[in-house]
Amino acid sequence: MPDTFKTITSISEGIYKEKGSKFLSFAIPVSSNDEIKEIVKDYRKRFFDARHVCYAWMLGPERTDFRANDNGEPSGTAGRPILGQINSRDLSNILIIVVRYFGGVLLGTGGLVVAYKEAAANAFNQAEIIEKAVEVSIEIRFDYQKMNEVMKIIKDSYAQIINQKFDNECFINFSVTKSNAESALKKLEKINCVIITEN
Repeated sequence: MPDTFKTITSISEGIYKEKGSKFLSFAIPVSSNDEIKEIVKDYRKRFFDARHVCYAWMLGPERTDFRANDNGEPSGTAGRPILGQINSRDLSNILIIVVRYFGGVLLGTGGLVVAYKEAAANAFNQAEIIEKAVEVSIEIRFDYQKMNEVMKIIKDSYAQIINQKFDNECFINFSVTKSNAESALKKLEKINCVIITEN
């Protein structure tokens, strides 16, 4: 798994016009399948009067989780060119939606491919692309008297505590960048912390 991946900082928009048809594009940073489903549903509601609401998305630092949707356009003429724009920029954790208002003139399959590709590219041209560190989530168990040592290791690793439970036996779940995870785990194991999960 890579240590970093490229994504965008916030929603950006673009527009492309061809023979009366108008293509509105939206590049949206996302982090899960559920989030994507909700956003697509929301945009379909918002643009209920549009002829097509097509999209493509890519998730995960390894860029192996993705989908393209033509939403009624001829197969491969909308979702695939949108996905092509995501791939050409090596981005992940991103959803691109392109909304088409039909202008009365058929564009043909070649024209559609160009229109969806250009609309997606226009949204990217407005976006700020950043490199993000891959985060891993770690859950540990340890005795209460080790609390100070554990907290120091977590702090020194610039980790973010997700949740914690303190009793005779303590549990902490935290996320840390992949590059800092290895040394943090070694230090925690050295003081006899039990690593419950790591993903």
